[in-house]
Amino acid sequence: MLRASLLLLCSWLLVPAALAEPFDHSGWDALLKQHVQPQGVTTVVDYAGFATAQTCLQAYQDRLSGVKEDEFDHWGDTEQLAFLINAYNAWTVSLVLTAYPDITSIKDTGSLFSSPWHKVFIPLLGKTRSLDDIEHKLIRGSGRYNDPRIHFAVNCASIGCPALRPEAYSGDRLDAQLEEQTRLFLSDRSRNRLQGNVLRVSSIFKWYRDDFEKGWRGLYAQPSFFARHAAALGLSATDTKRLLAGGIDIEYEEYDWRLNAKNR
Repeated sequence: MLRASLLLLCSWLLVPAALAEPFDHSGWDALLKQHVQPQGVTTVVDYAGFATAQTCLQAYQDRLSGVKEDEFDHWGDTEQLAFLINAYNAWTVSLVLTAYPDITSIKDTGSLFSSPWHKVFIPLLGKTRSLDDIEHKLIRGSGRYNDPRIHFAVNCASIGCPALRPEAYSGDRLDAQLEEQTRLFLSDRSRNRLQGNVLRVSSIFKWYRDDFEKGWRGLYAQPSFFARHAAALGLSATDTKRLLAGGIDIEYEEYDWRLNAKNR
């Protein structure tokens, strides 16, 4: 009876993706609004709640999988990027659920010799892919988007990473959503803060330094990126001048790989 009710509830999600242009992410949006809870400038994820809604999650993923590559290629860049970010985040939740609640980190879903991000389990755009394929080949490696703010949107299910946004990304609002994600992450003093003459920032800025220095919007170095977001970082005008003049060092915080889960 419960399974039948869930199937009825999610049945509208099974409409072929080709009928929706642009792609309809409302199913994922509803799941996020229900199971991702704001906590200051970040969020926590109710994985136990997601576990009870796996039928709906799978229905959404089936629709993602139904999109053909030629259909995807006819979308604009913002529609494509929203689609890929949402796909990455939805399948990250699914990966966590394969082992939840018996894990303390998404890394526990891998092994000594196999990264969880290398697992090939995602049917998307005509191939079976890994999370790394989506992020590093389809998003970063495609040459289509060149927007470092994606690092504040794709979620690695960890406390150290930018928050899982409690709504789906959409092509018509993507720029504003990415800008807000950037501001919120930089406003998190547990990850990014000025201490004396040292700006301590997330390791994301070390791992993906090249992405922040490729000339996106004329910003050719990390100090320029941080100066543009001085208000979010809590930098005064004097601090910003010192940063751009090389008077403030940049150091990287250790990453916290603990699961971004709601307290059980």
